[in-house]
Amino acid sequence: MPKREYVRTPGTVRSATSFQGKASQEPEPSRAFVTRTDGPTGPAPTGARRRPAVFLDRDGTLTEPRHYPSRPEDLVLQQGIGPPLHALQHAGFALIVVTNQSGLARGLISEAAIAPMHRRLRELLARHRVQLDGIYLCPHHPDGAVPRFSIACSCRKPAPGMLHRAADDLGCDLSASWMVGDSVCDVDAGRRAGTRTALVGPQPLAGAVPTLYRTTTARALEAIGASEIPRAPGQDPHEEGTGRPPHPRVPHPPVPSASSRRSNPRAEGPSRES
Repeated sequence: MPKREYVRTPGTVRSATSFQGKASQEPEPSRAFVTRTDGPTGPAPTGARRRPAVFLDRDGTLTEPRHYPSRPEDLVLQQGIGPPLHALQHAGFALIVVTNQSGLARGLISEAAIAPMHRRLRELLARHRVQLDGIYLCPHHPDGAVPRFSIACSCRKPAPGMLHRAADDLGCDLSASWMVGDSVCDVDAGRRAGTRTALVGPQPLAGAVPTLYRTTTARALEAIGASEIPRAPGQDPHEEGTGRPPHPRVPHPPVPSASSRRSNPRAEGPSRES
């Protein structure tokens, strides 16, 4: 049986599991680090209608891409994301970060660095009147150098464990939610969890078939808002990106068939998933 360890650091309580011998090779339930604050509407009470969520990858999606960021100043928000995030939050969407951070397993990032970095992230978003409902972080990698994190798990994307745990914790309806990320892993995690998916980046990626693709996170969030937030009567339909609902609900774009993808192959792009 695995031995459960609880580690307390400033601002968060997280659980991890240590394994010995052969058991370390077996996939385990999600043991993601979690830092959570109740958002504008808080967790759904028992029996209440489950709310939609926007799940966001961190590095390369919510923040500018960095190679194994390890300091608060390494986190810089992507341009233009404040207004569409605020609009989605105001419309009742939970905003949840789900991030692979194999730098912990590889010994490139210390556990003590995590809380200050995520305080910085919340501070940056607060300047745009945006509050995260939760941050879920997977520290694992099977080929890591830190034994307690060098395991196969069910929380590392493309596995959907972090999304499932967040949905359970916060009362989210995965079928009404979106996963936004810049890698095939993000798209696959969302698809396996039952969400719609948005891929962001300079070009589409081979092997990724998202619900929608946009070149920037801001444009992806605006497109999600356009499809999910009804426009108020008399509102200017060109107010996209202002933090106000820009357009009436529109049908979701169809997912291309396998035959159409073969006839129009996508360029392979880099995955920044760590």
